[in-house]
Amino acid sequence: MTAIDPTAHLTAEQIEELGRELDAIRDEVIASRGEKDAAYIRKVISAQRKLELVSRGVLLFSIFPPAWLIGTAGLSVAKIMDNMEIGHNVLHGQWDWMRDPKIHSTTWEWDHVSPSDQWKHSHNELHHTYTNVIGKDNDLGYGIMRVDEDQRWHPFHLGQPLWNFINACFFEYGIAAYDLELGRNLHKRRRNNPEFRARAKAVGRKIRKQVLKDYVIHPLLSGPSFLTTLAATFTANLVRNIWSHSVIMCGHFPEGVQVFERRSIKGETRGQWYLRQMMGSANISGSKAMHFMTGNLSHQIEHHLFPDLPSNRYAEVAVKVRALFEKYELEYVTGPLPKQVFSAWHKVFRLSLPNKKPKVKMPDREQKLVAA
Repeated sequence: MTAIDPTAHLTAEQIEELGRELDAIRDEVIASRGEKDAAYIRKVISAQRKLELVSRGVLLFSIFPPAWLIGTAGLSVAKIMDNMEIGHNVLHGQWDWMRDPKIHSTTWEWDHVSPSDQWKHSHNELHHTYTNVIGKDNDLGYGIMRVDEDQRWHPFHLGQPLWNFINACFFEYGIAAYDLELGRNLHKRRRNNPEFRARAKAVGRKIRKQVLKDYVIHPLLSGPSFLTTLAATFTANLVRNIWSHSVIMCGHFPEGVQVFERRSIKGETRGQWYLRQMMGSANISGSKAMHFMTGNLSHQIEHHLFPDLPSNRYAEVAVKVRALFEKYELEYVTGPLPKQVFSAWHKVFRLSLPNKKPKVKMPDREQKLVAA
């Protein structure tokens, strides 16, 4: 929707050739998936479960400050691992090729208040199909923010930095809300729709299960450490929510990432879909540890291009994808985490205000008269 189209220099033939080159990259990874990849995800799942178990064990003694700090830090990391590198990627079907019923998108349930089947619909089917298309992609601004200068500004948007901060703190609940499309389903006629009511009940059951596990059972097991374990669990969920929100923001919202109008995707070809993923995404540069903790969504460009490829392969894919950006003279938006977080939040604040009116330059003769 920006005034200057960064892809205008590409011909239709070049765009389709780009699509064929990206298909070839995908086919190469699919053909080479094997035991090394399977061993990776099994190792990650095992490590996450052990870390969570040990951390919750330490929190039994959370009345002592060192135990609280160690247990809370460990539980925070375990929840991030479950959410990012495991849950998000398993539910994308990245590991379905293993044919392991325990690590499969149809059977996996994650440590999250959004039921996996509803998340797969809103994320896999809608977000990844309509990436950054205003009015079609709920991940774009989560339905509460202005995301482009061409969108009409309303006084409500002045509060979007606050709405975004609250959404970050309770991100898993925000995701559950837009999985339900709560905004458009709240009025009475839609609220009484049997399908919506069934989905809302499923979310309610999942929330009760999560609250019971995190804020009742585990604190009770801590006995005299009940309150400190309760605080530790809340803190771990808060850390997980803010971290995952930050990673998602960095992948979709920094300056330089493009958004699109609905009409722009009418009759979209495979090559054009690929190009939209490239222009509508941004990466985070950093260490292997940082990539792991983001669920490899630090390679958001590659993930949007190939959402069903194993996450541990995105680093190698990124080298080839970046070469294609250079070949076709496209901007590969990336940067360190602090820079990308700042850029995304800067955009949130900038778009919370009405567009600046361009200054009208007076003709030279008028300027001279004013000076006189």
